[in-house]
Amino acid sequence: MPAPTPLPRPGLAPDPAAPSSRLGRSRPEIAVAGVWRGAEIGRQPSAVVPTGWAQLDRELPGGGWPTRAITEVLTPQPATAEWRLLGPALRQVAARGGSIIAVAPPREPYLPGLQPAGLDERGFVWIEARTLAERLWAIEQLIKANACGAIIAWLEQARAEQIRRLQVCAQACEALVFLCRPQAAREQSSAAPLRVHASPDPDWALRLHILKRRGPTLDRTLTLASVPTGLAGLLTPRLLHPSRLFSREVPAHAVGRPAPALRPRRDTAVQ
Repeated sequence: MPAPTPLPRPGLAPDPAAPSSRLGRSRPEIAVAGVWRGAEIGRQPSAVVPTGWAQLDRELPGGGWPTRAITEVLTPQPATAEWRLLGPALRQVAARGGSIIAVAPPREPYLPGLQPAGLDERGFVWIEARTLAERLWAIEQLIKANACGAIIAWLEQARAEQIRRLQVCAQACEALVFLCRPQAAREQSSAAPLRVHASPDPDWALRLHILKRRGPTLDRTLTLASVPTGLAGLLTPRLLHPSRLFSREVPAHAVGRPAPALRPRRDTAVQ
């Protein structure tokens, strides 16, 4: 009877001479079960809500915005891209009867503009919080209550430990939790598992860069066609691409600046 193969001692590397079946080389599906490879998009342990953008869903773990976690949305200016980016997911939350709570939006939400996106006054709550302490307290209480479908909060300044505290609380919350922050925060560390940077594009689109996700770094920028719902039926095909209306001599970013003074032209017929 052959002698039994000794088991490896705790803390020591497996014996290279051991049978391959013991090391999992013959059955890789067992060896990698529950193990996430850094070169792959990670699995999302909790439920997700589709973003409404197919190309974005393909780049996110689980294929959508995560629940039981915080998602940071960074923008160059507040209230310029957040509603357009999150609108399709919020529409799904509202369709299921979930309430949507906005904490300290920089501008008063324009309800007639949100209604075409599926939001109405019956499921929309606006909380005015002026100081950072009031905002953090309101966000934390909403997360702990776990009684709404989505939370959108604006935080201009927040320390890393404050974000970490909200992330710990969000792990037991089934709602979508979005923190809208300025793009300067991209250089700061954050415990949020997902961070994206969104900015408006001239041709009614959004440029999105995934700054952090559970997976490999995404170097390319995503362009999401995003015509505002209220204007979709009013824009002509020509106005769907405003950048084509500007010549090379007058770039789009120059619109709104004072026009250069015109030099008087001497009329050769008058001396």
